[in-house]
Amino acid sequence: MTKKTNGRKLTNRRPDNRPVRKPTGQQPDKPKSPAELALPRPFIAQAISLLAEALRFERPADGVLSQYFKTHRELGHTDRGRLAELMYAILRHLSSLREVVSRSEPPEGHEARYLVLAALIRLQRRNLREIEHLLKGDETEWFGRLKAAGQEKSDMITSAVRHEWPEWLEAALSVMPDVERDTLAKSLLQPAPLDLRINPLRAKRPEILAQLEKHGIVATETPYSPWGMRVEGKPAIQRHPAFEKGDMEVQDEGSQLLVALLAPKRGEMVLDFCAGAGGKTLLMGALMKNTGRLYATDVSEKRLARLGPRVARAGLSNVQAIRLAHERDDRIQRLAGKFDRVLVDAPCSGTGTLRRNPDLKWRQKGEQIEELTAMQTKILEAAAPLVRPGGVLVYATCSLLHQENGAIQLAFSAQHPEFDVIDPVQQLSAVGIDLPADAVTHTADGLPGLQLQPHRHNTDGFFAAIWRKKI
Repeated sequence: MTKKTNGRKLTNRRPDNRPVRKPTGQQPDKPKSPAELALPRPFIAQAISLLAEALRFERPADGVLSQYFKTHRELGHTDRGRLAELMYAILRHLSSLREVVSRSEPPEGHEARYLVLAALIRLQRRNLREIEHLLKGDETEWFGRLKAAGQEKSDMITSAVRHEWPEWLEAALSVMPDVERDTLAKSLLQPAPLDLRINPLRAKRPEILAQLEKHGIVATETPYSPWGMRVEGKPAIQRHPAFEKGDMEVQDEGSQLLVALLAPKRGEMVLDFCAGAGGKTLLMGALMKNTGRLYATDVSEKRLARLGPRVARAGLSNVQAIRLAHERDDRIQRLAGKFDRVLVDAPCSGTGTLRRNPDLKWRQKGEQIEELTAMQTKILEAAAPLVRPGGVLVYATCSLLHQENGAIQLAFSAQHPEFDVIDPVQQLSAVGIDLPADAVTHTADGLPGLQLQPHRHNTDGFFAAIWRKKI
């Protein structure tokens, strides 16, 4: 068959009338058979098993994955990635998946099974040929109802289901304008980018970017942090020589900016009051040029235990880790009035990290927010006396909720006139970091705070308030 284009005939022959042949070894493209398209049964069984455990919400989803992979070492890197991707996708869209499965009236059976099958259709766009071998008994009829239910527009869908989060979170975020809340909700359904940070004590960003490129890893400079790099995909960063040498760490750009806000300096006495595994501690120590005294405290011995090897790898010698019994522990309170800078990165709901930890919105309950705010208030009150006159205090959370953020800032300022509020964006500008104006939030009394948002700044949702103690 031929066709004409601009008066010329196009054929599958050369100008000398010899047929055009494919290169040796290149076979004609063939449509994939149903068997080739079909998902393997073991993969689906593994996904169902994983999801069933995650839906118990007794421990974080990443812990469920880690334990499962430890007991199934036969799984390769690709299979692990596919299982993790499917499980996290279901946790992100759990509200709508449960709603459509419920409307499709599935046969009696395992909820995790029907959620996995529904996710394959709705989220991964699989067709019947790819999953029909997985269906049992009257599930084929149910599958038809599932597809129909997914195409219907139900008047019963609530805002919480549409936003893919629980009712308590819908209520907590109802103070946001509708359009803003819709945009935020959509952003939280996307996986977070992988951000890295150089170790300023040892490395320069252009050099590390060049090393990453040499290993086939595509990365660019983060827009705000002078130490950050954003990586495409999910490469095995912990196996990279620069990571093993301590020249770089994994750290969200928002977390890096919190340390920049604290702005620790050479020779100072600094406290990371809720240090956890020490991601921010490491950057503080490097910015202090490995001088002065940097205390990293936490009530969790397990979290602090992870800090030791990281400090050694980063080449720091100015860090002292202390496990506290509680926020008023004498081991830190005896240093009252001595610290130049104190960071309170308080335990919180973690709602700002839902791109990374979508299970958090289901593991948390609305009534827990009151318990968290009470704890945050106690910790901040315990930290205040530790700051010397003229020193700086930073309160931070990875939360999107006003109760944990602006409300805590407002109450603390009212109770502590000896502390002056500092504009966080101006503070960052003073150290060479320029953020857009929409990174500033204000309390009802007009106190400025920092609020990084996933949908605006492509970071985790971080809040921070900063004060300077009067001399």
